[in-house]
Amino acid sequence: MRIIPAIDIIDGKCVRLSKGDYSTQKTYNENPLEVAKQFEDSGIEFLHLVDLDGAKSKHIVNYKVLETIATNTNLKIDFGGGLKSDEDVAIAFESGASQITGGSIAVSNPTLFLKWLERFGKERVILGADCNNRKIATHGWLKSSELDVIEFINDFEAKGIQSVICTDISKDGMLQGASNELYKEIIANSTVHLIASGGVSSMKDLEDLIEIGCEGAILGKAIYEGNITLKELEKLC
Repeated sequence: MRIIPAIDIIDGKCVRLSKGDYSTQKTYNENPLEVAKQFEDSGIEFLHLVDLDGAKSKHIVNYKVLETIATNTNLKIDFGGGLKSDEDVAIAFESGASQITGGSIAVSNPTLFLKWLERFGKERVILGADCNNRKIATHGWLKSSELDVIEFINDFEAKGIQSVICTDISKDGMLQGASNELYKEIIANSTVHLIASGGVSSMKDLEDLIEIGCEGAILGKAIYEGNITLKELEKLC
């Protein structure tokens, strides 16, 4: 299983939220590159970089942070947040993203999202399936829909998507364990490469996700709060 630390960006700083609530913002480091280099020095190869300003603004904002990390590390960066146009995606890839994740756009403009999939390839475009009570949430998790997460994933799998990041918003940033039952259900009902996100609080949580069959796991606050050390993660990298 791929270990994928997350760096969430607001105003160019490394922050974390709880359940996607911007009022819970906690800044951990004003220099995201410093954090990224710490990850790389621990043997980590992948990074999930989220432009929270972009998610709120509905267009890419923190691409300079992406460019700085991509230029100064060898991390393979998945970038998401605010990608709503061809121009946004072009900027993300030109700034050094290895992959991009589209969530809200897959709901609001699936034709455009599938165009990106065709243009850039299945290996470079990830579906973001962020949900609350099984319903897909969009626009930086500020809006909810009536789309069931399993049906949402199955629909896009049929259209060619191979990789999915699924975040259970109720778990995100809460350090209370991942949404294992939901992930089991997704794996049982699809063949996508599932990347779990939200709630990871311990090495045991990561071991459980490996056992479930997740292709990757994104974790953030557990690292920043010291629940999981980079030295412990070295064993899994």
